[in-house]
Amino acid sequence: MLSVLRRLSVALTRFMGGIIIAFSALALWQPWIFSWVAPHISAMLGIIMLGMGMTLHWQDFSHVLRHPRDLGLGLVVQFGCMPLLAFGLCHVFALPPELAMGMILVGTAPGGTASNVLTFIARGDVAFSVAMTAAATLVSLLLTPPLTWLLGGVWVPVDMGGLFWSIVKIVLVPVLLGLLLHHFQRGLVDRLMPFLPLASALVITLVIAGIIAVNARNILSAGPAIFAAVIAHNGLGLAVGWFAACRLRFSPPRRRALAIEIGTQNSGLATALALAHFTPAAAIAGALFSVWQNISGALLSNFWATRPVTSDSGEKDS
Repeated sequence: MLSVLRRLSVALTRFMGGIIIAFSALALWQPWIFSWVAPHISAMLGIIMLGMGMTLHWQDFSHVLRHPRDLGLGLVVQFGCMPLLAFGLCHVFALPPELAMGMILVGTAPGGTASNVLTFIARGDVAFSVAMTAAATLVSLLLTPPLTWLLGGVWVPVDMGGLFWSIVKIVLVPVLLGLLLHHFQRGLVDRLMPFLPLASALVITLVIAGIIAVNARNILSAGPAIFAAVIAHNGLGLAVGWFAACRLRFSPPRRRALAIEIGTQNSGLATALALAHFTPAAAIAGALFSVWQNISGALLSNFWATRPVTSDSGEKDS
């Protein structure tokens, strides 16, 4: 039974993009199947963050001390690139205020936990990816509210205090609880570890389907602009992450990790914040980004998985 669940976990995680597309299409076609998820999105994201915390231990944060330069530069690219790209694309595609706020929330969110799995498939630097995701998640507590206020306040009034406490409840508390469980209940966590990817994949899929279900009518009537903006945001994030890593002379595996980290946002958090503080229409960008980033991320990771990781000199990097 356990071996079957482990194989199911691997399969679901590997083909998560296709599964999300199928559930998203079903949510658009028959929204009532997943509409019950919407009131529980914050709690479900908390479960995902708890699982992320359980995969970490305090020693993981020593990576910050051993490689402060690369991690610090990665965070600058993360919170400098994605918010400004979102702001610029809102103007380029002339998005209405509610859709624009959703784009800004996606841009100011930290990197998503899916980036760690995608980096592993892409043969990138997984340790760096985990450190980036963890650090960005904690830094978002301080940066997401003011960045959202600064960039999104152009269109819609922003409650910085409300955003701050939402991130504390959805992100900080579950991650810290997961870390404490890993430290004090190591045996229990070790037994649960093989199934955490499966649980996260199922919860993420339900969250995305629920978001699409409650926004089905708005998504179908949103027009091509928001779709184009989301695709451009993700694609430019992947490209900027890669070229920034090259210019900063990161190692080849770390370049792949940073590209995926920058292009993969915690769009579930962005959607939860949109539903809690703005309108359902503001959640459209997060819903679409959730679907698209898993498609593009899976394609890019599978492409890189078939290519050797080479150094600048052309030799294989160990």
